[in-house]
Amino acid sequence: MITTIFNKTALLLVKIAQKVNLTYNEVNIIVYYMIVPLTWCIMLDLIFSSWPWMSVVWLALCVAVIWWHRKDFSTWCDWAFEKSVNFLLWFRRIGWNYYKASVIICVVLPIAIYVILITLLAI
Repeated sequence: MITTIFNKTALLLVKIAQKVNLTYNEVNIIVYYMIVPLTWCIMLDLIFSSWPWMSVVWLALCVAVIWWHRKDFSTWCDWAFEKSVNFLLWFRRIGWNYYKASVIICVVLPIAIYVILITLLAI
């Protein structure tokens, strides 16, 4: 089951990368480090009924990172992806292999956060 979820998620990211003419690593970093947190910020701004300061700040930060690395964005994404892999490999210490850590940290945890935020939005 873990391997299936991992493979389907990776395949989805590969397909997105092909559609938008980016590398897998670029799409992975954009999705997990920029888009997903941005959607969480938007939801938190809605929950707190405040001016969308979290969303604006996060978006500005993402734009700044992309702009700062505009000449070497692919290289920077490769570096960030390697750091992410190293982080996930750290979980071997508690008995999780790379696939299990990836699915729990990159699929299950974000879904759980979305469920919590959607529940809070519905209140």
